[in-house]
Amino acid sequence: MRRNLLASVITLALLSSSWAIVYAQTPESQYFNDTGHNVTGEFLKFYNSNPNATFLYGYPITEQITSKDGKTVQYFQRARFEYRADLPEGQRVQLTLLGRETYVSAGMLNVNNTFACRTYVETGFSVCFAFLEFFDKYGGVSQFGYPISGFEYHENKLVQYFEKTRLEWQPWMPEGQRVVVSDLGRVYFDQLGEDPALLNPTSPIGNAPRVITSLQVRAFAWKAVTLASDSQLFFVILQDQNMQPVPDASCTAVVHWPNDTKDSTVIRTNTNGVGIISLSFSNQPYGSLIYTDILCTYLDLGATTTTSFRIWY
Repeated sequence: MRRNLLASVITLALLSSSWAIVYAQTPESQYFNDTGHNVTGEFLKFYNSNPNATFLYGYPITEQITSKDGKTVQYFQRARFEYRADLPEGQRVQLTLLGRETYVSAGMLNVNNTFACRTYVETGFSVCFAFLEFFDKYGGVSQFGYPISGFEYHENKLVQYFEKTRLEWQPWMPEGQRVVVSDLGRVYFDQLGEDPALLNPTSPIGNAPRVITSLQVRAFAWKAVTLASDSQLFFVILQDQNMQPVPDASCTAVVHWPNDTKDSTVIRTNTNGVGIISLSFSNQPYGSLIYTDILCTYLDLGATTTTSFRIWY
């Protein structure tokens, strides 16, 4: 039996996106590597004015755009910023009333504990228990707006809607971290029918090396089934947290044979984040499954996956 792993790296146009150089932030802009979008100008000032911005608003998921409703906006995971040129300076960035825009009643739960609640006459609803603690800690009415619902179950979660947002209860989280802000920014983006292409990562403003915070690796075999004596190709695709190609990364492939032996080789990804493994073999048992473990590393980051093929009769 002959088993031979040959590694080669060739340029393939398998990915529609090319590797974009990531630029540094300027005083008027900031690039968020986690989602691949910039925040600039008045929107950035508003974002940075809140010490809990990432927690409450999340990361940007679009650039500044003209939305389907005709407003100048920027979508974040948990919020949408609107620019209002008609308002005085310092008040021109407003939060979209995402709670009101997305709320559909699922039936209010009955809470009978006036000592643990605060009722707002403006809307007639109360905020209670851990939700009230969270509400007060992170800005109250000015941040969230007035409550527009009581406790309700949505998507199998206990939630409460406010004018600008929705709070949800996550009992699996550690104590003190069980109340979070829902990702209504993306919900409203889809609800309005915005162009999904706006979610794609963009080139940052300025000049600096790219910052990669996580890796995602995928691999697939050229042929799902082969003869007992045959050849095979494995394609390895490595991307970063924004689904951008990661070039010149090291990937180790380990092939597991039916007789419990292993062959391994190291490849490097090309400029499109692609690596190719060429495999030749002979006299493999009919019906056996040949699987390959792949580990890719870049700097101090790593990601793994497994792919396989079967020897056909």
